[in-house]
Amino acid sequence: MSKPSPRHPVPGPGLVRLAIPNKGRIAGPINELIEKSGLHLAEGGSERRLITRTRDPNVEILFARPIDIPEYVANGVADLGITGKDMVMERGSAVEQVLDLQTGKATLVVAVPEESDVETVTDLAGAKVATEFPAITRAFFTDHGVAVTIVTVGGACEATPHLGIADAIVDLSSSGTTLRTNHLRVVDEVLASTTILVANPASLTVKREKIDELVLALESVIRAKGQCYLMMNVHKSALADVREVLPGLSGPTVMDVASDENLVAVHAVVNEERVYQLINQLKQAGAKDILVMPIERIIR
Repeated sequence: MSKPSPRHPVPGPGLVRLAIPNKGRIAGPINELIEKSGLHLAEGGSERRLITRTRDPNVEILFARPIDIPEYVANGVADLGITGKDMVMERGSAVEQVLDLQTGKATLVVAVPEESDVETVTDLAGAKVATEFPAITRAFFTDHGVAVTIVTVGGACEATPHLGIADAIVDLSSSGTTLRTNHLRVVDEVLASTTILVANPASLTVKREKIDELVLALESVIRAKGQCYLMMNVHKSALADVREVLPGLSGPTVMDVASDENLVAVHAVVNEERVYQLINQLKQAGAKDILVMPIERIIR
């Protein structure tokens, strides 16, 4: 295992350092998650530094390349790191997965040109395979008993078959659009990847309390995604009909209203995909004064 770089000294015992991507497809959603969790960056914009403070004096952010984050966490330069599961597997770093952030979903696939005669992985015996994930690719073909020559590239992997550099590629695909645009088709799937939070095993023991606090904050944002909060007034005579319509995490909350109209206030958390139809159903059931509000965090 490599030693921590002197440019990134190991964080002190009272400090938790979280490494997150400085660029790439998952960087934006991760930054948004950090902000929504309440862990706001104290330094932002064009003045953002390599290591940035947060509103919590005991938590700081290290910006790094996604592929480097697993090793930074493994060797103690960072206590926690957020990166793709594919990056962790490629590096083979000694880290522990703490939380699946349920974003950045993609599949690492084996793909060939549309006109290729290759139908299965075994048909690639003796072929050249281009990839940004040589370790994962090597293990995959070894497991299938297929000998290939791996060509490591740093980007634009999908172009290599058309340039004569490779016969096939192993690359990440989220929607398949890039593959179709480059006239490639999938032969097999190597692994499914999402964005995950990983931890240094020693830090999990020494800094457990603070790490649990940070994990709870991130988890609460993830849990709230796709949910919204409904509030409405209902006449007591219509309450049974409204409750029949209204779903919720643990059923709706019903509270008396200071009113001469014999009303109660009904609150519930519902999936935002159902709100469009629910509003009309609730009105027909007798609800009125309906409010729909976004939810930033749900803590159980």
